[in-house]
Formats: sequence, structure tokens, C-alpha cells
Amino acid sequence: MTETSTPLKPGQQAPAFSLSDARGNTVSLAGFAGRSVVVYFYPKAATPGCTTEACDFRDNLSSLAAAGYDVVGISSDPLEDLQAFAADESLTFPLLSDPGHETAKAYGAYGDKEFGGTVHTGTLRSTIVVNPDGTVKSAEYNVNAQGHVARLREELGV
Repeated sequence: MTETSTPLKPGQQAPAFSLSDARGNTVSLAGFAGRSVVVYFYPKAATPGCTTEACDFRDNLSSLAAAGYDVVGISSDPLEDLQAFAADESLTFPLLSDPGHETAKAYGAYGDKEFGGTVHTGTLRSTIVVNPDGTVKSAEYNVNAQGHVARLREELGV
């Protein structure tokens, strides 16, 4: 039996989280209070799709920040893998470790996905934009890594 989480909808309160980043610091949603934050979930560090998406966020970080958006990436990877991924790709935004998938589940970013004709259960590539008041502005699930950040910027008017 698989565990599938319930997607978030705009207007809902974003679930609180407090996770370790690649440097071992604790990062929480509460720490972004008063700012908009893009919380994106990705399946596995250093894989082709996840690298494409992370580098797109990296390359668009200054324009997102200028428009008032912080960016946080979350996966179930161990801290060592996140450290290597951040260093290898020059990622300057927080990468958070969610080893038990609790945060992914709370955000609706966990469930069944098909890869190579086989169904797997795990983190779904998802992006949730949280308003400064902690409510969900938008939630996208099963996004395509290629071109996703450009579409998100257009959606946000950035």
C-alpha cells in the first residue's frame, strides 16, 4: 500500500517545517515570515532533472530575490549529498534534508510516480509558493524540471 499525500491549495496555511540545511543549520518556514518563499521539492540531488531545476533556480535567484522571493529546495537526501550538490553546482540557496519525507508529505509532494515503466513512491517534483503571511499562493505538482523556473517567473510576474 502506498502513501500519497494531499496536495495543498491556494489560501491554505503552509505547513510549518524545521529542517537541517547542507551546512547543518536549522531552517524553518517561520524564519521566512514577512517574505515570500518558493519551496520546491525534488527527488534526488545530482540527478539530471534535479540538477537542471536547481541550476535554473540558481541562475534566476537574483531576479526572484529582487521581487521579494526566497528559494528553498527540499529532498530526502542526506546532508553529505546536499553539501556535495550545493558545492558542485554553486547553489547558494538553502537545500534542506527531509529524510523521513514528513515535510514532503505535509506539502502534498509525496506519492506514486512512474519512471521507466515502474511505479515508485517518493518525493514528487513540486513547487509551492508561500505568501509573506504563511498562506499558499500557488502549488504545482509533478512539474517538468526543464523550463519550470521560467514558467514560475512568468506566473509570478518576475
